[in-house]
Amino acid sequence: MRKLDPHTLLSALWLFILLNIIFRDIHQFLLKSHLEMLLTGHYNGTPITDELMLMGGFFALVIISMVLLSLLLERRWLRPVSAFGVIFTAGSAVMAPPTDLDDTLHFGVAFCALAAISWITWRWPDDQAMPARP
Repeated sequence: MRKLDPHTLLSALWLFILLNIIFRDIHQFLLKSHLEMLLTGHYNGTPITDELMLMGGFFALVIISMVLLSLLLERRWLRPVSAFGVIFTAGSAVMAPPTDLDDTLHFGVAFCALAAISWITWRWPDDQAMPARP
């Protein structure tokens, strides 16, 4: 397998998580029961409020930001920022655990990617030089 720069690999893993979440949500919207729930203004008994939508947007923004920050930040800054991103993303996923088999699959895949991000970030050697900039 080709060895990737850690910045590129981390960004790709965050993008993988983001696409996994998007696909899971699109997949849910195809279910009649899911759409009916959303049209009532409640999701699994929880009222869908503007504050809840804002919170969901913030959760997505953290992952979207991590795609870009993984490419831009130096290793010493990327370690704590990645730790925050992983904890925040995992915490928000645990707050809404999977309810069916396909959600469980996406949940497990996302957690494997989060574990890989943690592993790569914290095992990244101090002495690994960054590629030279033109």
